[in-house]
Amino acid sequence: MNGLSPGALAQIACVMEATARKPGNVHRFADFADLDYLDFLLAASAVAGPLDRAAADGVGLAVLRAVEATRRIVATNANLGIILLLAPMAAVPTGVDLAVGLPRVLEGLDVDDARHVYRAIRLANPGGLGRADAQDVADEPNVTLREAMALAADRDLVARQYADGYSLVLGEGLPALRRNLRSGLSLESAIIGTFLAMMAEHPDTLIARKLGPDAARAASRRAREALDSGASPEALAALDAWLRGDGHRRNPGATADLIAAVLFAALREGTVSLPRAVGPGAWSGRE
Repeated sequence: MNGLSPGALAQIACVMEATARKPGNVHRFADFADLDYLDFLLAASAVAGPLDRAAADGVGLAVLRAVEATRRIVATNANLGIILLLAPMAAVPTGVDLAVGLPRVLEGLDVDDARHVYRAIRLANPGGLGRADAQDVADEPNVTLREAMALAADRDLVARQYADGYSLVLGEGLPALRRNLRSGLSLESAIIGTFLAMMAEHPDTLIARKLGPDAARAASRRAREALDSGASPEALAALDAWLRGDGHRRNPGATADLIAAVLFAALREGTVSLPRAVGPGAWSGRE
């Protein structure tokens, strides 16, 4: 774990995810009208303390406290999906492999966890949420947090991780990042390649909630085309421009959230090792 606490790893993962120039997302050279790069850095700093206490406080309370801490310094929802993904990961005891510890954490989630998370979601007020037929976040839950997430798994990539044991994060994203790094890519390019691969295989559910499934599938096709081009600068620029169109409603934010979780796992296991990972030339490939 690089000798760092879960909260510190979470903060670093969030900063790396926000800094990488992923098409259609906020990064240090591109903002949205209502959300900018500084918001993501401030949000990253807010989650460290609450997520350090996830094992002791429980996942639901850690999520709520992380959202409360974020809203004290950021005016809009910058990190709800990331917090939801990282809280169970941060609750895995130090020294226990995520593949072993996460199922135990997820199985231990209860109705109180769901109540805390529902309060956190209402506080964060994410865009495009809509209404659900059962266990809607506007109401009080009467099922466990994992059961509630399972009800949303078909329409939300973050919820799906609770239902299936983080298969996209640990079974697809983390191996893809490892392969990209072994191939000699800089860390930023490896992150972007992993992002494109996940988006190509799994239509982004934030796009789907805002614009419908056809738009999400179109974004996946374009991500695949960018990958097939070798993620050339021209292909990435074209994809970025298309995703930023329509008032950035095609922002693939759910996929970006998954990348933050992949980076947390990579930092925790040492695939991404500090300080080497961000030394001269290691981040962007430029000396």
